[in-house]
Amino acid sequence: MEKLYKKLESYGQSDYYPFHMPGHKRNPDSVRGDFPFERDITEIEGFDNLHHPEDILLEAQKNVSKLYGTKESYYSVNGSTAALLAAVSAAVPRKGQILVARNCHKAVYHAMYLRELKPTYIYPQMDMKWWINGGIFPDKVERCLAENPEIKAVLITSPTYDGVVSDVKAIAEIAHKYEIPLIVDEAHGAHFQFSNYFPTSAVELGADLVIQSFHKTLPAMTQTAILHNCSGRVDGRLIRRFMGIYQTSSPSYILMASIDACMDTMAAEGHEMFREFTKILELARKRLSQCRYICLADPERGVNGVFDYDRSKLIFSTVNSTLTGAQLYDILLERYHIQMEMETETYSLALAAVGDREEGFERLCQAIEEIDREEEQKVKKSGLTGMEEREMDAKAMHCVLNQVLSISEAMETESESCILEECIGRISAEFAYLYPPGIPLLTPGEQITGKFIRNIKIYTEEGLYLQGLEDYTNQSIRVVKQTTKEQYEETNG
Repeated sequence: MEKLYKKLESYGQSDYYPFHMPGHKRNPDSVRGDFPFERDITEIEGFDNLHHPEDILLEAQKNVSKLYGTKESYYSVNGSTAALLAAVSAAVPRKGQILVARNCHKAVYHAMYLRELKPTYIYPQMDMKWWINGGIFPDKVERCLAENPEIKAVLITSPTYDGVVSDVKAIAEIAHKYEIPLIVDEAHGAHFQFSNYFPTSAVELGADLVIQSFHKTLPAMTQTAILHNCSGRVDGRLIRRFMGIYQTSSPSYILMASIDACMDTMAAEGHEMFREFTKILELARKRLSQCRYICLADPERGVNGVFDYDRSKLIFSTVNSTLTGAQLYDILLERYHIQMEMETETYSLALAAVGDREEGFERLCQAIEEIDREEEQKVKKSGLTGMEEREMDAKAMHCVLNQVLSISEAMETESESCILEECIGRISAEFAYLYPPGIPLLTPGEQITGKFIRNIKIYTEEGLYLQGLEDYTNQSIRVVKQTTKEQYEETNG
């Protein structure tokens, strides 16, 4: 069977005239800029239909499934977001109950809103050394399932944005003991399959549905992802239904061709490419681990729920320096022209991937080493680190908040704007999350506490990017007019 990306290339060079969408008509002179219009088509003869694949797209998805060893694999051109929405919707009936790791992506919360689900949250352990989320303990999952027999599915994120991997195999066995599926958001782990240097993928460890973002760690274009169905515990018919609902009806052939080309490359050259990449990556990690003030994090296995760790995530901790993570991020960007993936109060994160070159690692190492030498002089001169000046022990990674209303109830009842400092005890009507990675600090229906407000002030003072609030200045928040569930039920029956 011809490969999609090759067929698009040859079609773009043919003399077929397009009396069909899209409006640029494969004419590069129709708009300013340089875009691959010659390969941008719609569902025309010979190119199949993603929502009813029978030919080239069906074969392309089967190739993904074969490479990863799954029952079925589905293209997502709306990223992991659409795949997560579809996975949750297919696995849990409307108004059902789901066990969710609190550090899940916002798309999971949107699925709970759309399907009116009742969440039970399980919180990751906090790694106090590096100030990152640890993993999810299997025994906590077991306890939650024993206490909540109505739960229909378990959903965790592994690896996390920071690379922490939970004990997926043990969690899957527990979920299956209760006859429910395990969904794993493995958006940052699509590369695990191609090198033993990395942790084992959830697709091999008993997870039922696994979501991977190809564009995050593989050589594929932004917005490309895969939903793997690894077992028969979730009805494939429902998966296809919801993938059709949450994805565009006009999927980009350029994005689908990117997935196809990526898989073709990985099948033919992936292991060799990753062998070279991991060799360079490990040399860089060993070099960077010598820095004493800008410290390369290496979470300890077996502690804080960390079952394994993805070493392609380069976390540069500033806890021993005078800098915040945001300040380190800015220095690397402005002085060295190195664009990091994310910053937090205490670290800056670089994502390494198979597309990286030696030149990039060398620039990063030189920059971190130079900043580390500068910090050594500052710390010796002042005798203080930034961590000592900030009262980090006064806050936790997550506030455990009381869920008074469901997400759907809180978002759809009448709300009003309230000054942040005056909303203690009120019920949130909107999300608040740091982006990236898009993990909610507050969800609709939760009761706002003084600790939450204090944390928000710390985040904003550190220059971190808070999203979700209607008020972009982060001075106010929308809250429901009723302050208790009893008042809500009295008003709404």
